Amino acid sequence: MISMLRVRQGKGQPIRSDGPQSHLLKKGTPTMGGIMILSGLLVAALLWSNLFNPYVWIVLGVTLSFGLIGFYDDYLKVTKQTHQGFSGKARLAIEFLIAGLAVIAIIHVGRAGLSSSLAFPFFKDLLLDLGWFFVLFGAFVIVAAGNAVNLTDGLDGLAIVPVMIAAGSFGVVTYLSGNVVFADYLQIHYVAGAGELAVLCGAIIGAGLGFLWFNAPPAQIFMGDTGSLALGGLLGAIAVAIKHEIVLAVIGGLFVLEAVSVIVQVISFRLTGKRVFRMAPIHHHFEQLGWTESQVVIRFWIVAVVLALLGLATLKLR
Repeated sequence: MISMLRVRQGKGQPIRSDGPQSHLLKKGTPTMGGIMILSGLLVAALLWSNLFNPYVWIVLGVTLSFGLIGFYDDYLKVTKQTHQGFSGKARLAIEFLIAGLAVIAIIHVGRAGLSSSLAFPFFKDLLLDLGWFFVLFGAFVIVAAGNAVNLTDGLDGLAIVPVMIAAGSFGVVTYLSGNVVFADYLQIHYVAGAGELAVLCGAIIGAGLGFLWFNAPPAQIFMGDTGSLALGGLLGAIAVAIKHEIVLAVIGGLFVLEAVSVIVQVISFRLTGKRVFRMAPIHHHFEQLGWTESQVVIRFWIVAVVLALLGLATLKLR
């Protein structure tokens, strides 16, 4: 597949000329490697998940839809050899539409009084029923997760390992949330059928390991928006389904940091004409400070592990 993509894409993914000079060596590397990840995920889901479980189809629907959006974005970037792919506003509008429909489906199949409520870590009985406003909130979580992972995917291996770490963590959380005995013991909200989502989390780890073999530095292929948008959307959809939206911000804290760094950079430059970071997202800032690419990647992996453990700790700290 890598050879086929290299031939069809020609010059591969465009490399930012204003970025670190070492990145110019990546010129010609093919993108759309997310196709490999999503193919593995889909096959595993069809083989081992309960296809009568509505949560499985809702999460797969979000994942594949976001993957198609990312694929179109990658296609435009490769064919036009520019960083400007799909219109940002149009892309966000479509993402919110897809995410909103997914949240409505989650509310419909979930337990009344819970599926449209926001749960809080550490507080067992505190549920904030948002009603139909939860559709907007849930859609925001899914879209934000997709784009946060997308922003993180800027160095070889940087995004896929934290995604696998988050998927592994949510694999544990989904299984516990879907088991009435464990949910009662840990005093977390029981979501019937949510345990089946652990299969998808496991599939992401397996597919991610296969992709990492070729994405390890120096990368032979990039996942592109095809993979990053889809994987982030998957994590967001799972978090909404099992009522762990806030915990997602902890377990996926690295992605939050990357996204916030971009937001802060843009706002600061527009208001003051000055940049807070040497370059955004923040992983490029550390490169500009003199960290090697491997130092940035491995240290960010460590941060992802620590945040995942912190997120899992919220299951017991009540």
